[in-house]
Amino acid sequence: MIKLLVRSLACAWLLALSVSVRADVVEDLYWAEVAVADQSSTSLASAARDALADVMVKVSGSEAILRNPVVKGALGEARSQVLQYAYRRGKEADELFARFEFDDRFVGDLLVRAGEPLWTANRPRVLVWLVVEEQGARQFVDRDSSPELVEQLLAEFGRRGVPVQLPLHDLADAAAITAEQAWGLNASALRSASERYGVQDVLAGRLAGLSSGSWSGDWSYLEGGERIDRAFTTPTTQAFARSGASLVAESMSARYAVASNAGGGTGVLMTVTGVERYADYAGIVAWLEGLELVEHANIEYIEGDRIQLRLHAAADASQLARIIELNRRFKPLPDPDSGIVLSYQWQS
Repeated sequence: MIKLLVRSLACAWLLALSVSVRADVVEDLYWAEVAVADQSSTSLASAARDALADVMVKVSGSEAILRNPVVKGALGEARSQVLQYAYRRGKEADELFARFEFDDRFVGDLLVRAGEPLWTANRPRVLVWLVVEEQGARQFVDRDSSPELVEQLLAEFGRRGVPVQLPLHDLADAAAITAEQAWGLNASALRSASERYGVQDVLAGRLAGLSSGSWSGDWSYLEGGERIDRAFTTPTTQAFARSGASLVAESMSARYAVASNAGGGTGVLMTVTGVERYADYAGIVAWLEGLELVEHANIEYIEGDRIQLRLHAAADASQLARIIELNRRFKPLPDPDSGIVLSYQWQS
């Protein structure tokens, strides 16, 4: 059973001072905002359907979910699954938007019925380097040079539920990488310049305007030792930002999304050694139970600095390991004890 997102948020807050993680908790996973023509009931129902489609993409990580016949059929129920909504005006006088929050249990149950995976709210942060060429000059995109494009990037990554960070572009960054190196999508230079930010996921892009008014560019996504390159020609800079967010979201969800009906039985055994303080002991349990797919993290025994837990979860051991290891305080041990599926050294 998928637990309320608020539980994850409360646990993340509890551990803010004691747990260093590679992932952020996405706070608006079950929210979406869409444009509406007016405040009529017909427009509201149509907007709710569009917003639920956006939420399903965000929660699963993939736009392919919208081709699932079970999901397509359920979109007609969108208006009845809205917990709350609100209107807001845009920057232009005729712009109107509606923001919806959906029942997370409905969304989770729909994923199970559709046989689709769930990408939990604990998601890796991606660092984005982007260089734009205009009038023969190349420069990094930042809030000072390209505020509109920065807002587009933040909006598109937010729409896909991917935590995003932009470089500081301070003296340290200037010494680490040049705009020309980034334009050349130099993987070595990009990885080196990104080390100070403590991220594993790096997205680098280059973008140039065409005489036709459209934009041509490339994205290079670096994750660990892997690299994915994609070229795009788009009508607007926002469409280019959307293509980068989609590239990252689809790749991340392929790694981290799990089948939400995969668990069960007697649970998964897990040990953690090096736990010497009560605050760490309590924090480990709270953090584990804050994961959407973990229903309970029960302590079976404590011996010295070693604790053994049994995780009752809607995921199997390999899926749980991918999520747990986003928290860098859990260092995997190579040779678990007999019968123990997951074994970690706690990094205090």
